Amino acid sequence: MEIFGIGIHVIVAIFFAVHAVRNGQPIYWLLILFMFPLIGSVVYFIAIYLPSSRINQGARKVATVAVKTLDPGRELREARDAYDYTPTAQNQMRLAAALLEGGNAAEAAATYEACLQGPFSGDLEIRFGAARATLASGRGADAVQHLQTIRAANASFRAEQVSLLLAQAWAAAGQQDQARAEFEHALRTYSGFTTQAEYAIWAAGVGDADRAHALNAELRRTIERWTPQTRDLNQPLIRRLNAAMAGLK
Repeated sequence: MEIFGIGIHVIVAIFFAVHAVRNGQPIYWLLILFMFPLIGSVVYFIAIYLPSSRINQGARKVATVAVKTLDPGRELREARDAYDYTPTAQNQMRLAAALLEGGNAAEAAATYEACLQGPFSGDLEIRFGAARATLASGRGADAVQHLQTIRAANASFRAEQVSLLLAQAWAAAGQQDQARAEFEHALRTYSGFTTQAEYAIWAAGVGDADRAHALNAELRRTIERWTPQTRDLNQPLIRRLNAAMAGLK
């Protein structure tokens, strides 16, 4: 297809050439764009234009979801290979995160805890990962210890997430009074949607119908104000909430 006798691919190449000049890109991009206008434009779009555009964040999310869908084990394989090849602390942390994301909570917990045995014993991000992994592997009491260590070291570190995870860890450890107290603290202090929803799910699970229904009513008012995109992003949590509330009826 042509416009004024110029192919569309050439027009696109010119557009990207102007972008390259205005943004101080190396001169070789101009050579690529004009010598190979079609493929050069595709490469420039992916390598330069997209990362610098406002749609980058959304595109990255879409790309991440696509990669996970098409090859769900890719990150874990690459993380394991990287650690086997170069067993640095950074690669060990990456492996732990990939194991947790991949659903292998027990190995993730062991890997995170191994990270905490060396010079990174005071790294709160690693300890938070260890808390998530130990809780996911059913070790609520160990998760409580990790989270209390974090709070004692720095009360402002991931404060809402630590509070919510601590409430869930107390619940997993069978300490429901402590779980309720921590949920109430998180609700009073932060009152985010996730905190409210997890509190409602817990309340429904322990048979506290009044608290569950009160929280659910507020959550529904919030959901009604959301855009369709926000609803889609929160669908897994909404489904869990619906299932928990259905169990009360």
